[in-house]
Amino acid sequence: MLYAIIGRDAPNSLERRLAVRPAHLERANTLLNEGRLILAGPLPAIDSPDPGPAGFLGSLLVAEFATLDEARAWAEADPYVAAGVWATVETYPFRQVLPA
Repeated sequence: MLYAIIGRDAPNSLERRLAVRPAHLERANTLLNEGRLILAGPLPAIDSPDPGPAGFLGSLLVAEFATLDEARAWAEADPYVAAGVWATVETYPFRQVLPA
């Protein structure tokens, strides 16, 4: 089943985000290479693809996992959590309607 993972950034975490980004992307690329990643990306803090020092509000990832518990465990093990970039992580079952 698909799950939506929403990580919400801690205040003033842009430097940590940039430092840990390679490890975070490596994990996401593993899902991609396994054919389990539907989409992933950051949520800019301003209406711009490159928010510069304004940074990000968080991240959104939609991927396939066997169970909700597995999706939650994967999200909680992310380098962004360990580095204090994501202050909170929410994981929800997700049903893709479009594109079909």
